[in-house]
Amino acid sequence: MKRQRSVWAALLAGLLMVLGLQTTAVGQQAGSSAQADQVLTWTAGNDITRYTSAPQTAVAGPATIVFENSEATGNTTGMPHTLTFVTSDPAYNSDVQLNILANPFDDQGGRHTAEVTLSPGRYLYHCTIPGHGEMKGVLVVTEGGGEDTTAPETAAEVSGTRNAAGAYVGSASVAVSATDAGSGVDRIEYAIGADGAWQPYTAPVVIDQVGEHTVRYRAFDKAGNAAAEKSVTFTVVAPPTEDTTAPETSATVDGERNADGAYLDMATVTVTASDTGSGVNTIEYAVGDGAWQAYTGPVMVHQVGTHTVRYRATDKAGNVAAAKSVQFTVVATPPEDTTPPVTGATVDGTRNADGAYVGRATVTVSATDDGGSGLAGIEYSLDGGPYLAYTAPVVVDRAGRHTVAYRASDKAGNTSAAGTVSFTVVAGGGVPAPPCPEYDERLTVIVGTVDSGVPNRVTNNRCRIGELIEDEKEWTSHQLFLKHVREVLDALRTEGVIDGREYRAINQAARASGIGKPGQTEGYRTILDGTQESLARWEQVGGGSFGLNPDGSITSSATTPGMGMLWFPERKYGDFSLKLQWRDDAPGTGNANSGVFVRFPWVHDHPEESRPEWVAIKYGHEIQEFDSPTGDMYKTGSVYGFDRVGLAGAGVTQKGTWNDYEIRVVDQHYSVYRNGVLINEFDNTGGQVFEPPRSDDPGTDGRRFASGYVGLQVHSTTDVVSYRDVRIKEL
Repeated sequence: MKRQRSVWAALLAGLLMVLGLQTTAVGQQAGSSAQADQVLTWTAGNDITRYTSAPQTAVAGPATIVFENSEATGNTTGMPHTLTFVTSDPAYNSDVQLNILANPFDDQGGRHTAEVTLSPGRYLYHCTIPGHGEMKGVLVVTEGGGEDTTAPETAAEVSGTRNAAGAYVGSASVAVSATDAGSGVDRIEYAIGADGAWQPYTAPVVIDQVGEHTVRYRAFDKAGNAAAEKSVTFTVVAPPTEDTTAPETSATVDGERNADGAYLDMATVTVTASDTGSGVNTIEYAVGDGAWQAYTGPVMVHQVGTHTVRYRATDKAGNVAAAKSVQFTVVATPPEDTTPPVTGATVDGTRNADGAYVGRATVTVSATDDGGSGLAGIEYSLDGGPYLAYTAPVVVDRAGRHTVAYRASDKAGNTSAAGTVSFTVVAGGGVPAPPCPEYDERLTVIVGTVDSGVPNRVTNNRCRIGELIEDEKEWTSHQLFLKHVREVLDALRTEGVIDGREYRAINQAARASGIGKPGQTEGYRTILDGTQESLARWEQVGGGSFGLNPDGSITSSATTPGMGMLWFPERKYGDFSLKLQWRDDAPGTGNANSGVFVRFPWVHDHPEESRPEWVAIKYGHEIQEFDSPTGDMYKTGSVYGFDRVGLAGAGVTQKGTWNDYEIRVVDQHYSVYRNGVLINEFDNTGGQVFEPPRSDDPGTDGRRFASGYVGLQVHSTTDVVSYRDVRIKEL
């Protein structure tokens, strides 16, 4: 019981710090209501790579820490940030435990304070939220009276084999040392040559380039005092050699090129040299008729025009390679095309007195591009299905109400807003609607989660192949399901709908699906079916919101700010299979960032109820949805913070396309399927840690609950995402 109380006390302390409440640091007078005279303020805004402002120095003793992440400091997206003092790095002070979470929508408006006592030395601070970049820095604390004002003492020694003239043969080694009787040496730096950049000194510096050299050095103590710069100068000569062969040289030119082969805005020239004798000593380059310069790295040429870059190399024996050159042209990038194509659509066919199309309707889509880059392609979507390439008029002959959405993209990547045409098709001669057992508008025949690759075409009875398979039905045995599939395929082959190869592919997918085997029957319960009554059973918490669309899907708001979650509070699930469809509807060229939360505890009456979406983030698992080639490292299918999947593993689809998603959880084994393809498996059986480690993660080894609730994430107003057809069954 004593150990349990200690664990819960530690968790409660961490929770209070995350909520931004006052924390007690080591050496602080707990319970003191008086603020310290010294106030240190950090601020944050929309940027996730750095704090907007942060102090660099402080004086030892009491201090008031202020951390503000609000609209006043530039945060307009609702993104939370933390201010965390690191206590696990032996190179920095560890006596102040501070972890403040702030966002513009919390109960303090994003402004939080804490009273601490600082010790002389350095404190490392950073943001603990995953996905943030280099939001970190160092706070240097000096003695309260400024007692240490003396810089370190430095010295350097050059060693190596020397000739009669005192020059070092082959190489020289420079060892730098520093001492400080006050706060102690913090770091030593060195630089080579008069213009060389300062670098951290960690080991003796070896110079093996022939010629005269100067090594500069300096040191800093922990109170911030800097020693005066000193230097040593010496000469390195080549060992005796009979090398008379000059180095071999080559150069490459890289950069983005246009159709004519010219480089857009910049060309980068990389020079290499090799020498099997005494070794390469120097490489030089010159631009045009300019003077020779030392080559230390790739040469970047920005000026518009035709250029020649000459290059040569010298070995340590003094042999000089003949000058060579590369020639290229740099042009300015044409003005950016930001104008999307203009689209239109017409519907043709025979219409009855009610305006419905009899038998079939033909939709013709047109597009033009005036932005300069040219038309790249046209796409269409039938009845909310995935967008397909438009190559010819779309013929719709299935009775019912239909909507065709269409859009076009140009070669600059601009995509027009989707246009739509809606119409009704009735069967000619009073033919009733097709008797399809299921509704399946997917492009290929997918049995269970296994994709056969066969086009899901409309059959002679106007049902699609996938609708006749009935893989959603609860079958009592696998053999009974396979018998049904063979009967369907026999009829389709007789009708000429499929050929022998397609027959075998679908039959093989049916066998691999396992449908009808113990534990493999479908038996899904629909918990979001596109009606207002179904949506009313869910609850929105935190920021953001979802709205119901006429086609039965739900879409996150582009105007309601903040991060939040739509969750299903009716029951908890242990082992389960969750199926749904999601679509990336982010505006412009960006990609939506969202996810499915699973196995998190009851949100209300939870210690973190003030930020309920964090109950799911920190106590459950988020199965990520994010197809962007940049930004967050966790792509679609990732178990956020625990198991990364890259774009190659995610199987990226085009924006605006519906994706089938299945999340299967058995014990602590997670399987994620996208469009019938297994893209991730993750065993959460202990030993897993959050990447990067989180001080506020409630699990000591990354493990999560064996059961919990499910929810859908709202990330921000720019991460617009849609969901539909959410189903779940217990395994």
